[in-house]
Amino acid sequence: MSFEGYYVCIVLLMMIIALAREMLRPGIVMFTALTLMMIPGIINHNEALAGFSNKGMLTIALLFIISESIRQTGAIDYLAKIILPKRKEPIPRLLYKTMLPIAGISAFFNNTPIVVIFAPMIKKWAGTMELPASKFLIPLSYATILGGICTLIGTSTNLVVDGMMIDHGMKGIGMFELAYIGIPLVIVGFGYMAVFGNLLLPGKKISKTYGVGKFREYYFDVVVQPNSAIDGIVIVRRRHELLKDFVVSAILRNGKYMKASKGEYTIEGGDRLILAGASADFLELLKIKGLQLVCLKDAPKTFRSQNLKQIEAVISPRFPGIGSTIAAFNFMSHFNAIVMAVHRNGERISENLNNLTLKEGDNLILISTDDFLINWGNDRIFYTTSYLGDITKPEKKHKMWFSIIILLCMAAATAIFNEKVIFDKIKLDMFFFAAVAVVIILWFKVLPAKEYTKSISWDILITIACSFGVSKALANSGAADVIAQSTIDLFRRFGPYGALAGIYLLTNIFTEVITNNAAAALAFPIAISAANQMGIDPKPFFIAICVAASASFSTPIGYQTNLIVQGMGNYRFTDYTKIGLPLNIICFVLSLILIPIFFHF
Repeated sequence: MSFEGYYVCIVLLMMIIALAREMLRPGIVMFTALTLMMIPGIINHNEALAGFSNKGMLTIALLFIISESIRQTGAIDYLAKIILPKRKEPIPRLLYKTMLPIAGISAFFNNTPIVVIFAPMIKKWAGTMELPASKFLIPLSYATILGGICTLIGTSTNLVVDGMMIDHGMKGIGMFELAYIGIPLVIVGFGYMAVFGNLLLPGKKISKTYGVGKFREYYFDVVVQPNSAIDGIVIVRRRHELLKDFVVSAILRNGKYMKASKGEYTIEGGDRLILAGASADFLELLKIKGLQLVCLKDAPKTFRSQNLKQIEAVISPRFPGIGSTIAAFNFMSHFNAIVMAVHRNGERISENLNNLTLKEGDNLILISTDDFLINWGNDRIFYTTSYLGDITKPEKKHKMWFSIIILLCMAAATAIFNEKVIFDKIKLDMFFFAAVAVVIILWFKVLPAKEYTKSISWDILITIACSFGVSKALANSGAADVIAQSTIDLFRRFGPYGALAGIYLLTNIFTEVITNNAAAALAFPIAISAANQMGIDPKPFFIAICVAASASFSTPIGYQTNLIVQGMGNYRFTDYTKIGLPLNIICFVLSLILIPIFFHF
């Protein structure tokens, strides 16, 4: 390998480490890598900037606007109310009934808004059904990932690969070509989830008879006021009639932590209790005399006298307080809200909250008023905000149906007329139809024109645009040829099938530690080099990249939707590995079988 090849590999290694450790936002990391490639002349200015004018990248920007119009009109909310089962059934049936329709929706919508909207609804639905939400939120994320593989517009990764193919003078991917692989993956993937989900997903295992009693997934820290009605009561087996729907999980007294699971305990004034209850029990808790929520202890009297609500909010990359402590950021001055607890990596944090440093993906349990959702409900600084489990109704159904019709017409037109040329100069493709759809949506005010830029995730676009230049540097330096040759040598005795397996695994490993779009961009030049060296059609490799870059199940950091549900479901990092690693293997094996059947070398 030449000096340039080693230089590129070193820069890429540093880039992967920075992305995996979340040192800065992915867009900044990728732009830094792009600049470092440009300084020694490995890529020129035109090659560095090519990604910013790439049709695939611009199509993704347009699809963000279309997805936001669908979200704001309440279309997905409406579909959620129809989809979610109305009665209890065995867990395999519930998973199929909830997740298969979501996978179908995800084939035509951006994955992230689907998870943002469905997650609180599924949480509320699970609470109503007295089922643990943790059995359904990871499957929700996986459903959108698997569904997104089925069409060209299902996920941005597919459009990135399509854009790179077109840039190299090849025919792009058809609207439904990926369905040959995606649909079997959806069916087999959810067969696996239905059989093993109840066993491997965290939360109390659901018996066939369902048992009785609530699943108490929320904990409330309260202080017993001296001489109150609670002072002096005796807790027997964690319960007392004055506490109604709550059970006493623990008692903190004079620095001593006492579990209340066994025996009898007399409550004393000044005790701090950890009460377990359902999210819907929050308002009932405020009515119990003699108890005070720890988080409201120092709150202003004017705040405590308001009609308070319990709100769940998941921090997005745009949140201005990332890197600051809760005390330094001051939620009261910014949002008129108080942080009651933070869920992170499966841990509920309520002790020493003021010194907690905020991170992307943190699931905040807030105490605030209706004004919080009015002011911040649609702001991009949060992935999702909701009263704990409330389901909103679409306000303007005519806009909802109009936006759905526009989306369906765009998808149908792309499937029928893709790559056709009319009047000898107008090329009908995904970008053309998406552009027309956006113009209609904005001029008919389905989405307020002043908000159209808010719907675009600029960091994702910058990441994608920069990844084109980084991919070009891999090819120009010769590093792609060397990596491709090493892959071929490693799997030589298996021929093209071995190379396909190597490229899939390489892409899949990349996507578990860095962003899926960056993984696809890094694997693309390696796939071209491998195909050229073997003298075969590279398209099966490109299809493998589309699938492998999206099939991120083993970690919460590999795919944005996994990160969103992590806090809401109170999942640990290892929960994803336990349920997701077998699914990674299933997708790998099934892809190796199916891709050569439908896409010949």
